[in-house]
Amino acid sequence: MREVEISREPVELYKILKFESMVTSGGEAKAVIGNGEVRVNGKVETRKRKKIVSGDIIEFENEKIRIQFK
Repeated sequence: MREVEISREPVELYKILKFESMVTSGGEAKAVIGNGEVRVNGKVETRKRKKIVSGDIIEFENEKIRIQFK
């Protein structure tokens, strides 16, 4: 699992997928979230603007990241 530091919280889920290069664009991020392909803290998340805070774990395909506030 990769640790990702954010400088402010909360951050919208689709932005994290895009900024961490888990997808190629914001549009792709919104599509994979809407299709139920992303998990937050072990549960399928379909809200594109879900607020992510420190301690949350995001899973997409074979990647898993933990969000940390710096």
